[in-house]
Amino acid sequence: MTAYLDHAATTPMLPEAIEAMTEQLGQVGNASSLHAAGRHARRVVEESRESIAEALGARPSEVVFTGGGTEADNLAVKGLFWARAPRRRVLISSVEHHAVLDPARWLADHQGADLELLDVDEQGRVHPDTLRAAIERDPGSVAMVSVMWANNEVGTIQPVHVLGAIAHDHGIPFHTDAVQALGQLPVDFARSGADALTLTGHKIGGPLGVGALLLSRKLTPLPVIHGGGQERDVRSGTLDTPAIAGLAAAVRVAVRTQEEQFAQLTALRDDLITRVRQAVPGVVLNGDPDNRLPGNAHFSFPGCEGDALLMLLDAKGVECSTGSACSAGVAQPSHVLLAMGADSLRARGSLRFSLGHTSTQADVDRLIEVLPAVVERARRAGIS
Repeated sequence: MTAYLDHAATTPMLPEAIEAMTEQLGQVGNASSLHAAGRHARRVVEESRESIAEALGARPSEVVFTGGGTEADNLAVKGLFWARAPRRRVLISSVEHHAVLDPARWLADHQGADLELLDVDEQGRVHPDTLRAAIERDPGSVAMVSVMWANNEVGTIQPVHVLGAIAHDHGIPFHTDAVQALGQLPVDFARSGADALTLTGHKIGGPLGVGALLLSRKLTPLPVIHGGGQERDVRSGTLDTPAIAGLAAAVRVAVRTQEEQFAQLTALRDDLITRVRQAVPGVVLNGDPDNRLPGNAHFSFPGCEGDALLMLLDAKGVECSTGSACSAGVAQPSHVLLAMGADSLRARGSLRFSLGHTSTQADVDRLIEVLPAVVERARRAGIS
């Protein structure tokens, strides 16, 4: 059997999302066209927009469709920086996904931004006082703040409501990447305190290649993509009607079943953590043990290379990750663990097991069945 423990990378599509997407695949029509086929596509897009807004505590006009979470993050970071000129400071957490971290670094390298990475504690959390102190050094120079809702590697949940309030005290836009949070935690845009919020389809049982930026009407970031200006003149490109329909269906299910999923995943995750600790003495659980995503368990295995563990587990039918799928295959320690104070060896010897809507007890049982022998073999190989 195969145990799929990599839902944080991509989770299998929900039947409801497949059905909604399939209904539109046989249709013709560009949502920007004025003929009957175009008007049908536009109706599907706008009904999807309204559905997502209702589910996430936003106005329909605040839902900007994108080609995924990475594009939405780029639009938020770059677009808000450009729109807020001449302010140059960009404040982001040191444990952000590369979809936020890399655009911010690009702005620093090519656009004159003054990038400041906010320190985190050993559990990966940004303390409100850290953000407050950074802003208060020169509030008028801060273009924007971005702190993810929940970390994609170690699962630590950030105090986004408090951080957003601090930014707002100084009139600074606050963006949060909620890609991992949606479906596992209650996400309400209006109540979150965020001015911009990123989500994507394939983390919640929707299709790949579609996402959205929830964007306050008070903000108009400069576009990253220029063209027809289809989405509020801040995002151009022909809208993918089938994918948008699938995204809306997945969002509805994710929000409707969130409490049930939270309970089920927490129970499975706690069992996984307990049994991994019993099976592998000396293993280190990373992230906040008490305030983490219900589907996340991230461990460091002393004396092992994470990539070796991953491939050995894969050969035994257990699919997991060393961290962000976007960085898979890159021979370098996790920037998240380094920011949390881990040394390079610990950061390189880590695995993430992530659960989702298809996870079962059998998946956990299979992992525990093969893990001790895999770790022993990886330790014999050692870390070079």
